[in-house]
Amino acid sequence: MSDGHMQRTFHEAMRQRRTSLPANSLSLNGAKVTGSSLSEAKGLIADMLMNKELPGNVASCLRAVTMLLEQRPLPLNGLLNDFGLPSVVENPYGGESMVVGASKPRISNITFSTVTSATGLPTVPAEPNKARSSSYWKTEASPSNNNEHETPVDLLRKISVSRKESGTHVDTVVTTIDGQRYDTRELDTDPDLAETAVWSFPIFQMSRKHPQTILSRLTYNIFQQAELFRIFKVSPIKFFNFFHALEKGYWEIPYHNRIHAADVLHGCYYLSAHPVRSTFLTPKTPDSVLTPPHPHHQHSSIMSQLSTLELMALFTAAAMHDYDHPGRTNAFLVQVEDKKAILYNDRSVLENHHAAESWKLLNKPENHFIENLDPAEMKRFRYLVLEYILATDLKQHFEIIMTFTERLTEIDVQVETDRLLIGKLLIKMADINSPTKPYGLHRQWTDRICEEFYEQGDDERRRGLPITPYMDRGDAQVAKLQDSFIAHVVSPLATAMNECGLLPILPGLDTSELIINMEHNHRKWKEQIELENGGSYEAQITCNGGTAVNGVIEEESASTSDSPDPRRDSPLDSDLSQVPFTICCSIAEEEYV
Repeated sequence: MSDGHMQRTFHEAMRQRRTSLPANSLSLNGAKVTGSSLSEAKGLIADMLMNKELPGNVASCLRAVTMLLEQRPLPLNGLLNDFGLPSVVENPYGGESMVVGASKPRISNITFSTVTSATGLPTVPAEPNKARSSSYWKTEASPSNNNEHETPVDLLRKISVSRKESGTHVDTVVTTIDGQRYDTRELDTDPDLAETAVWSFPIFQMSRKHPQTILSRLTYNIFQQAELFRIFKVSPIKFFNFFHALEKGYWEIPYHNRIHAADVLHGCYYLSAHPVRSTFLTPKTPDSVLTPPHPHHQHSSIMSQLSTLELMALFTAAAMHDYDHPGRTNAFLVQVEDKKAILYNDRSVLENHHAAESWKLLNKPENHFIENLDPAEMKRFRYLVLEYILATDLKQHFEIIMTFTERLTEIDVQVETDRLLIGKLLIKMADINSPTKPYGLHRQWTDRICEEFYEQGDDERRRGLPITPYMDRGDAQVAKLQDSFIAHVVSPLATAMNECGLLPILPGLDTSELIINMEHNHRKWKEQIELENGGSYEAQITCNGGTAVNGVIEEESASTSDSPDPRRDSPLDSDLSQVPFTICCSIAEEEYV
């Protein structure tokens, strides 16, 4: 083999190298050889061995080096059992049986820049998310298999069942540090949790049965379905400690409470788990160990395109996103010079507070369920969680929609920044999903947000402040509030996602049920406006300098309260329901800065 050929082979391997570690991070001069260094070395060799033109003697030498690098404190089967992984699974591409290496098949390849942004967060470079090296997926001659059509998910489910029978953590009774008891066998058979794949998930029915634990129960169910306990070796005790402490930190207020957090979490799961018809989603790769819920469906799910670390970050952020919400808007906190507004310089006050306080809670030793992440994974996980939570600030609403629509023709799910953008769309859609739910659920959420608005209005009256529009319980304008919110906040996001195929369309339907529900609910509010206005729907609206829209846009996206009488008499005098999209955009910008 010529020196030039060997050099080209080496450069090709370096180009395709795994990026789970920073480039040039391996230095053996006086440094301790760590497990991650050995894994990186084996990965590089495996990448070189993928070259079909490699001479046989060179390939033999590389294989010998690989064996020297192997660390075998336990037999391979012991390592796999320790991680809860199957020793053999079916290749999602070719169907042949494959040995899963001891490397953790759990996150997409990560490249971190040493440069941080102004917020102190790591900068994510816009480079392709390279496929894993062959050290993760090694083909092996397949033994006889009684079920030739068994999928990896079927195999994982069988292993889950066998682990339950063997008395591992999935069937234990867990008691949190404050004495809350969870029986995972009861959770696995809860009939309400069996409905998580349904958009009309009975969230209020479940909250009546489990008023103090609805968020932790739902999070457990979704983590189980996504195999996150197994993949990340999550401690059930620390998991329940954290998520129960988290739900206890939500205030007993009408809208921004633990029920809303659970609803947003459910929305993220539904939108990511069902197949969608987007043209830029690619077939599943070994980098994601998850498959769509309907593996034989012609379309792919967003879940199958995200790495499992990205998925866990999305679900965790959804549960955390309104932690310790006081039931007041950002504008109110800024106006009264609340200590949180001072701390965060009047910018994304609540969103920064939710992220910071919930992360402090997670960092407590008894709550740190992500303890098994390596440093690179931990850094990436924190970055993603913060980005998702901060994206729920409606000041960013139109900016995110415009960024998405501008990049639509160039989006590549192999690029980490594009997957981050898709994740932001999911959590934003889940956060303002009320108008896209069946009318019965939508009406209950409407009553709750209105009651929370009225509580702020009462507070403003006591302080001698001007009452924010739509927050005066003596001048209720529910229909116009919802008409404006649907037309200028929810519809632009839902339409953008629907037109590019990111909203699930269930079998038998021509369009997404989210769009069907939203249009139906919007018509009902318009009809109510017509009745209140004597049979005419006013299409021309006036806007007083933007102040009137501030409370509407901000609070509807993140509210969580108890519901007043759904048949409250609502005089509708304000005319804000038809503000043009561009005006709403500029108003939102002014409101949140």
